[in-house]
Order: sequence, then structure tokens, then C-alpha cells
Amino acid sequence: MKILFVYPSSVTYGSYKYKSNLWGKILLSYNSPPYLDFQMLYLTTPEKHTIEYISEDFNEIDYEEKYDLVGISCGTKNAIRAYEIADEFRNRNTKVVLGGWHPSILPNEAKQHADSVVVGEAEETWPKLLKDLENNKLKPIYRQEKPVDLSKLPIRKGSVLKRKGFFSYVQTSRGCPNKCKFCCITNTEHWRVYRKRPIDDIIEELQEVPQKFIHLADPSSTLDINYTKELFKRMKDLNKRFSCNANVNVLGKDEEIIKLARDAGCLHFQCGFESIREMNLDEFCSKAKKREDNAKTIKKVHDHGVEIYGNFVFGFDYDTKSIFNDTLNEIYDWGLNLANFSILTPFPGTPLYTTLKNEGRVFDEDWSKYDLHHVVFQPKNMTPEELLHGTEQAYRDYFSVSSSLKRMSRSFKVGFYPFVFLSAANYFLYRCMKKYREFQ
Repeated sequence: MKILFVYPSSVTYGSYKYKSNLWGKILLSYNSPPYLDFQMLYLTTPEKHTIEYISEDFNEIDYEEKYDLVGISCGTKNAIRAYEIADEFRNRNTKVVLGGWHPSILPNEAKQHADSVVVGEAEETWPKLLKDLENNKLKPIYRQEKPVDLSKLPIRKGSVLKRKGFFSYVQTSRGCPNKCKFCCITNTEHWRVYRKRPIDDIIEELQEVPQKFIHLADPSSTLDINYTKELFKRMKDLNKRFSCNANVNVLGKDEEIIKLARDAGCLHFQCGFESIREMNLDEFCSKAKKREDNAKTIKKVHDHGVEIYGNFVFGFDYDTKSIFNDTLNEIYDWGLNLANFSILTPFPGTPLYTTLKNEGRVFDEDWSKYDLHHVVFQPKNMTPEELLHGTEQAYRDYFSVSSSLKRMSRSFKVGFYPFVFLSAANYFLYRCMKKYREFQ
């Protein structure tokens, strides 16, 4: 069979059309690796089938091309676009399968636009689906009944790996046992179960990946600290540069993990600070998010030549109109050189969504607005407009020329590679925010 994998654009839907300019398309095609989920499906697909891959971020879909099957993976923010693509192919009598975070949470909704829906992890169900399709016995739903054993995952190598590009992704673990009420990962079936790949498999895969720069695509690299320390020790001689997600409280308590990460080539830790309000952390986040001495931890990480990229969320129930300036003042005092600001978003399937829905506070279920940059619910202590404009103003203030130059200057003292990363990320985040504002 001839199979097409499609990842829909996150900002192309209905009457809204965002297309990169020529330079943007060249940069994206050179800089963006294929998504890990499609790479895993590629490796679990029998060799008799042929596979093509399209990401709408830099390729247009040719609906006139003949395919036996089209597989589409999506989250919530690009679900509407995924449904548009699926409908277009089905109108041409092409079989369509939908999977990913959003179809796994709302399979009945997704099934209205697909011949079949894959719920949950797909490495084990995908081969069964292909066999059923060949025998004209395609089922409406394929559901993974238990967490996938990561020791059985194939190692990415050869043609599945993208040879050009600046960076690539490598997955060392799946799942997160923390129970943050707004998080899709920990509230999706089987993804609360933390699982690790064998370190030997990871090292072999890293040796196969041609890119020097890697992002470890895990919910957190500090959930099993002993495992991660051993991994970093093994990565030391690979001559890679990488980034990873981490819990800031773990970094504050265990300086050895910072040293091992630095020696292994770590450029930055991405940390979810979420909120400066302790009450918000108590109400909506896990114990792993409890506030520590963040200024001390950030300095400690910087002293080892590693950056910290902090994520913050606005719109929690204990946020008032002062939260925006208070957050900026706090992170300036911490010496945090790079931060990102998101609007609290009640993704379907999360406890946050259930609570706000039951309270009648969700007023917009246009999934394309569930992108962390739109307000889709009624905040408790401000208007939706105040939440939106306050977040925008925080972006403008933080990414102003004077603020950016000051933070870049501090980052240069951390190290050359962290400085290059921060400078690029600073520009990217600012540009992304401007693009999203065009589609309000």
C-alpha cells in the first residue's frame, strides 16, 4: 500500500491561512526533523508498504495524488485543520486514520472525520490496523490496552533519520506520574505511567543521529535521577549538544545532575515554573512544582555553564491583574535569562477542563484557539480581555530591545552555546507571538 503521513499546520484552518515566506520554508525544512510518532510508525510498518511524509509547516498537500491510506496525527490546536484534511481525502475515496493527543481524548469526535481512530500509543496497534485494512476488516477504533514496553521500541537508524537539519529529537522516556491538572500528558491514558528506554538503545540511537544538536523529548529528565545520571555519564563522549526538560526543585537539590548534564553537553534545561503564586501551585500543580529558592538554583545552573528556559502560565484562579508585572519583577530578580508566557488552557480530557466546564466557565470550544495564546474560559479575578492583553504586555516588556540585550549579555557570561541558543530562542519566541496575534 501507498501510505501518506500528514502533520497539519497549527495556524492554517478554515478561512485563516498562514504560509511561510520562501526563506521561512527553507529554514523550516532544514531545521525541523520529522515527528517522532511518525518515525516510530515508519519503523513498525512492514517493508512491502511505501510511506511519504508531509508537514504543512513547509509543504503543501497534493490531494490529487493517489494513496491507499492517509494517517494524520494532531493535537488539540490543529485538530480542526486535521479534520479538514481528512474530509478532503475521504471525499476522494481515500481511507483516513486519525491519531495523536486530541483524537485519543475525543475518539468519537475524530471518528466523524476518519475511517478509523487510533487511541493512545500506536506502535503496537498500527501493524494490526494495516493488516485489517488489507483484509477489508478495518475497525472504527484501535485502542492500546496497556502502556507500550519501551524496551521493545525499534532503534531509529538509516533512512528514517533526516540527514539534513540543525537538530533532532531523541526520546529516552515516556509518561509523567505528576498530576498537574492542566497537563495533557499526565492525564492521557497510559501516559501517567513513567517508563524508560534502555540506556544502551538510547546511546546507539544517538550515535546514529547525524545532528550535533539534540532535544531529549521527554516530559522530564529528572523523574528518575539515578537513571538520568547514568545516561548523562554515557553521553559524555558522544560530542553532542542537547537540551532537556527538568524539574527546577530537583536541580536545586542535586548539583551532581547539573555537572553531569554539563559534561554530557547540555545547553539548557527547560523548566515549568508555572506560577510565582504558591496558592496556584498548591491548587493546580503537583508537589514536584513546589517553589524553592529559584534565584539560588538558577545561579547554580548558570555557574556550571548551562542555561534555564522557564515557562510560566497566566490565568490561574489566584491570579489577579497584578500577576503580569509581579511575574516579570520576580524573574528579573531571579536572573532568569529566557522565559515564555502562556495562557492557561483547559485542554479536553484534563481535570482543569472538567472543572471549568462544570462551573460554566468554558465559553469557546473552537479547538484551533487551544494553543496557549487565546483565552477560551472565564478567569476568576479578571476579564478574558485583561488576561489576553496582560499576557501580550508581558511578552512586549520581556522581549523589548533593552530587556533582550540585557539578558543576552548575561547569557554570554554563561557560555557561548547557551548564548547562541538564547539569542535564537529570544527571536523565535518574539516572532511566534507576533504571528499568533495576527490570528486573534
